[in-house]
Amino acid sequence: MPCPLCAAPDTRAYTVLPTRTPADIVMLCAACIHDATHADPLDAARLGLLRDAIWSEDAGVQVLAWRSLRRLSEHAWATDLLEQVWLDEAVSAWAEAGLPAPTETDAPTVPTLDSNGTPLAEGDAVTLIKDLDVKGAGFTAKRGTLVKNIHLTDDPGLVEGRVSGMVIVLKTDFLKRA
Repeated sequence: MPCPLCAAPDTRAYTVLPTRTPADIVMLCAACIHDATHADPLDAARLGLLRDAIWSEDAGVQVLAWRSLRRLSEHAWATDLLEQVWLDEAVSAWAEAGLPAPTETDAPTVPTLDSNGTPLAEGDAVTLIKDLDVKGAGFTAKRGTLVKNIHLTDDPGLVEGRVSGMVIVLKTDFLKRA
């Protein structure tokens, strides 16, 4: 029996995790088993049968095809196919249960923007657009002061920079990219 995901001839039993029943076994080739168990990038050309596999009557094949299509979401054909697919509620829950837990790097990030809406990046130089009283330091950072090599913070409304030899936190509302 050929692999349902890539049509390779040599297959062996693979249990689709997390298992629901002892019957959650699909016959896959070694390359597809590797793909299912590792986070390596997928070879979209090798997985050309995903277009057929997602419509399989075997729930395990549907789950593996759906997970592979999710991992190939940078390809328009995979995204289009995912939008067309409707999985049974139980199969959908099974497919999602096998996805890796989202990490903080997966969360959408809000860009840090200056007062004009220009994106700021780590190490950029900015200019103050207003005199700023620096609390606790006893000086005023003057308008027009160039702050080089800024450091982005977790808050997109704040950056760190060195002014008059002191590292201070600056609100991006009072900065423009130099």
